[in-house]
Amino acid sequence: MMWRYCAEKWYFPLLVMTAIDLAFAITNILLKQIINGGINLLVFITYRQLISSLSLAPIAYFLERKSRPKLKWTISFQLFLSAIVGASVTQYLFLLGIQYTSATFSCAFLNLVPVLTFLMALPFGMESVSIKSSGGKAKVIGSMVCIGGAIFLTLYKGMPLNMHHHYDHHSIIFDDSKSMSPREKKERWIKGCAALFGGTMMWSSWFILQSKISKRYPCNYTSTSIMAFFSSLQSALLCFCIYRDLSIWFLKPNLEMLTVIYAVSKTFYF
Repeated sequence: MMWRYCAEKWYFPLLVMTAIDLAFAITNILLKQIINGGINLLVFITYRQLISSLSLAPIAYFLERKSRPKLKWTISFQLFLSAIVGASVTQYLFLLGIQYTSATFSCAFLNLVPVLTFLMALPFGMESVSIKSSGGKAKVIGSMVCIGGAIFLTLYKGMPLNMHHHYDHHSIIFDDSKSMSPREKKERWIKGCAALFGGTMMWSSWFILQSKISKRYPCNYTSTSIMAFFSSLQSALLCFCIYRDLSIWFLKPNLEMLTVIYAVSKTFYF
């Protein structure tokens, strides 16, 4: 009753969106910390996706066992592609973006996702724009503002704000490019922006793809669990092909484990 009462209030969507943004912000800060600490990106994706799949599997089994249709190979193949587009490649590009830029910048860059999704959905007839209506004008103006903000963030980098300039160890934790030349820093920043933009494009494409899959296989928990499992297999296989050192699979029993668990819980709830 209390949950239904809160959901009817006008401020409930605002609180939910604020909680989601806060969760993303905390996740990006933790990710920046462990990436600077040297965690392998593919290892992180593998653990995160595998734990997510195992966590969702029991819920999917009990809640959708009566309504779940037969899993055909065509749906399985589409879920495999969905895992590549929306989980494996997207997360890897975003992690690269966080590594080469900053937690704040990567979090702000996520504002492009709904805009690019909207633009991609237009040719497929999944969205419509009526320029004469106030809603259509709002969509166009909002898209232009988001794209302009992303371009501004990419091309302009102001003075760094360092609250701990008297303490070198804080600089080492939060900025791993202190010893680089200005040209190397600029190249690193451009690579990070390119990775974030690529991840945004992949994530937006995933929304289009997933909307098609959901119509053919309307079992959200089951499809998400399968997709996460496929993503963990893809990331693990690629990691084993590139890196031969098995020690990278042993996470440090503090911040790295905490970040993996928190990232899984954020995915699970939001």
